[in-house]
Amino acid sequence: MTPRPTPRLTGYAALVVGGLLSALALRSAELVVAVAPFALVLALGLTRPAPAVKVGFTLGTERALEGDPVPATLLLRSDAPVARLEARLALPPGVELDGESLPAAFRLARDDERELELVLRTRWGSWNVGDVRLRARDRFGVLAWEQRVERDHTLQTYPRPEQLRRLLSPAHTQATTGNEVSPVRGEGLEFADTRPFVAGDRVRSVNWRASARLGELVVNERHPERNADVVLFLDSFADAGPADTGILGRAVRASATLAELYLRRRDRVGLVAFGGTLRWLEPRGGLVQHYRLVDALLETRVRFSYAWKNVNVVPARTLPPRALVIAVTPLLDPRAVGALLDLRARGFDLAVVEVAADPYAAPGVGELDDLAWRLWALRRNALRAQLSALGVAVAQWRDDAPLDAVLEGVRTYRRHATVTRR
Repeated sequence: MTPRPTPRLTGYAALVVGGLLSALALRSAELVVAVAPFALVLALGLTRPAPAVKVGFTLGTERALEGDPVPATLLLRSDAPVARLEARLALPPGVELDGESLPAAFRLARDDERELELVLRTRWGSWNVGDVRLRARDRFGVLAWEQRVERDHTLQTYPRPEQLRRLLSPAHTQATTGNEVSPVRGEGLEFADTRPFVAGDRVRSVNWRASARLGELVVNERHPERNADVVLFLDSFADAGPADTGILGRAVRASATLAELYLRRRDRVGLVAFGGTLRWLEPRGGLVQHYRLVDALLETRVRFSYAWKNVNVVPARTLPPRALVIAVTPLLDPRAVGALLDLRARGFDLAVVEVAADPYAAPGVGELDDLAWRLWALRRNALRAQLSALGVAVAQWRDDAPLDAVLEGVRTYRRHATVTRR
């Protein structure tokens, strides 16, 4: 239901009312005669009914990529003439108009219609747009009617993905077919080794060149192509920096990129958004899962909470036993750190992409401030060393480094790491 316009007196009306009150207070007939014509105009304006302006707002698309233009249409129609109509679109932070199409002021005749073509640009997130503010003025400029009309439309803006050439390979794969080369041997395309022929081997597996050279039948062994379970562990306990390029913004961008690429190679991907509020999605594959993951990431916000949480609050089906867990975290909150250590203690294949918090924690000017900052940096180095000793790859992601280079450091560590058994 459209709310009724709220009438407000303009500066002209305030001057007329002030003049009348002054004339009555001074009991001056001359002043009353001077103000009377203006008071008559005010009276005529007050008798006019409020204009009924009908508003329509539509979006060209409900899903867009960060930074891409989003077309929108604002339609205004009035059954009665409006001397001056001002229209403005109230947008949430993170959404802006491209160009200078609004605010606009124009005249509407009876049964007249005005259509405004708009272009919106947004950063990643889920936005409600369509809050239209109107202000109509009468012919004499006596009254101004203000009206707020909400034509809510949800706009989902996905973060622009990072450029990645390779993904992290899991330590374990599942039994279903995929694009990941399994370390086990079986039917597949990737060559593994050769071995002597035994009863039951297929003839097409025989390596005839090696058999001729060795003088006995030799067959090829191959690595099968399997899929993997990947769980993205997003730490939303803390944030710093601008909304789109800060810690949480970059973490969401990295998680969305990893989810899209793992799903593209037919892996099952799940999500655990671990923070003040807990959100999770069980690992699944397909295009529908991609939209679910991105929509859940867009809703991720930092919410303050004193509650102590660990991985016991996460449903068991969200963390399959042989899943690869990729944690995107600044390693600032002890609850998130404790959850990661718990996951590793339970035997999960874990890798950590640390979104660097150092640029947002500069040392102070005094000696004590400098000492506190150095102790904080030493504690963070000790935490990284603790994770590395447990066989967890930790790579720092700074502003000037592409995500692909960070993952290359994780891949190198996982190839050469030796897990400490206790």
